[in-house]
Amino acid sequence: MNMQAKQAPPLAVSGITVAYQRKAVVEDVSFTLPEGKLVALIGPNGAGKSTLLKAVLGLVPSVAGEVSIYGDSYKKMRDRVGYVPQRESVDWDFPTDALDVVMMGRYGRLGWIKRPGRREKELAMTTLDKVGMAEFARRQISQLSGGQQQRVFLARALAQEADLYFMDEPFAGVDAATEKAIIALLGELKRAGKTVLVVHHDLSTVEEYFDHVLLLNKKLIAEGPVETTFTPERLHETYGGKLAIVSADGRETVVRQ
Repeated sequence: MNMQAKQAPPLAVSGITVAYQRKAVVEDVSFTLPEGKLVALIGPNGAGKSTLLKAVLGLVPSVAGEVSIYGDSYKKMRDRVGYVPQRESVDWDFPTDALDVVMMGRYGRLGWIKRPGRREKELAMTTLDKVGMAEFARRQISQLSGGQQQRVFLARALAQEADLYFMDEPFAGVDAATEKAIIALLGELKRAGKTVLVVHHDLSTVEEYFDHVLLLNKKLIAEGPVETTFTPERLHETYGGKLAIVSADGRETVVRQ
């Protein structure tokens, strides 16, 4: 790895704009992620959160802006990037089992010609075990519950052994066991010095789960450490009248209306 890649931030976004039918859905967004942090990307429905993630990964075209991952393009750095898409965007009827899905996470490092070997299978089983899914390794993904499917995709991302992770609403609609597995996984990634950007919708858990926050409503409203950025004033600016601030035991709690 060259010195530039070592010194460059995990992700630097400059002036990203995405438009559908000439209407901007993400407008002139710029930010830099700190290394080794868990980062929440929050904002109201339709704010462009998932679109921004996809634009960074080149999954949707941007009309302006630049993206740098460890000082280089995503194309050159893709083996250092892991991605967990929204569960609803995945074709769960594809005829494969949980173990094979996780081993797909290794193809970026192996190349599409070389077949996964014993090490890849062992790594896949290890990651399935970390998310509590080892016993379902040979179960068809279509036969798994929603929470179990989500945990398989988390295991796949973990098997990539990436440095920068993108997760699009991993907590959405999951059961308590899956939420616990996700929290444990985020903690493990942080301890390993990884950087994780998570599209998140539950404002009540932002302070508990994350170190850093981006507030987005088509434009970037604010970004920074949770303790100084996740404030009622910034949240009102981001969500408008869709928030209520409820005082409980002398503390202000943010509640989505």
